[in-house]
Amino acid sequence: MSSSMIEFLLLAAIAIFIGWRLYITLGQDAGPPEGRVRGPVVKPDVSEDEDKTTIETAQTAPDIDLPADVLAGLKAIDTADRSFELTGFLTGARGAYEFIVTAFAEGDLDRLRPLLDDDVFEAWEAAISARDATDQDGGPQLLRLVNSEIREASVDQDRVARIAMLFEADLNDGVRTFSVSEVWTFKRSVNSKDPNWLLDDVDTNG
Repeated sequence: MSSSMIEFLLLAAIAIFIGWRLYITLGQDAGPPEGRVRGPVVKPDVSEDEDKTTIETAQTAPDIDLPADVLAGLKAIDTADRSFELTGFLTGARGAYEFIVTAFAEGDLDRLRPLLDDDVFEAWEAAISARDATDQDGGPQLLRLVNSEIREASVDQDRVARIAMLFEADLNDGVRTFSVSEVWTFKRSVNSKDPNWLLDDVDTNG
């Protein structure tokens, strides 16, 4: 065998090895980045029936079983606002709950103002003022958010979307740890260019 043929075969073997290593490294689906889970997204079904709405959930995300009336409300929001994305809302709602509870405990009205509807802000401002008048150090601190789930979803005739979320959490007031269960309703005009939702109402669950 000539030296040129040996050189050709050697180069071919090196090329095959490099190609195989690239396939192993880049060609396989490694899944979602560490710590990031793709959640459910509400969007129209690709089937011919345009009245159907599907909940697509990645295998890594927990199953979500929503009542028919909630699904209908989410579809109405999705139809009225094509930018609506359920995963983003759920993440934002949980983050807002933790942020708002912490800001209320600290009496930070500046941080609360952009997140609350006028009526809620006025009520919470009065509660903070009453608390300060008694020389309390602050409100209950959030220890952990135990559970959150959608209870209601709708769009009214004024094209204002509302989603009610049940939040169950453990708090500590400096003396004892206790649990709370509340339904927070967030609202947003689907005609607004502002993507943020406002806290519109808070009710004690049960």
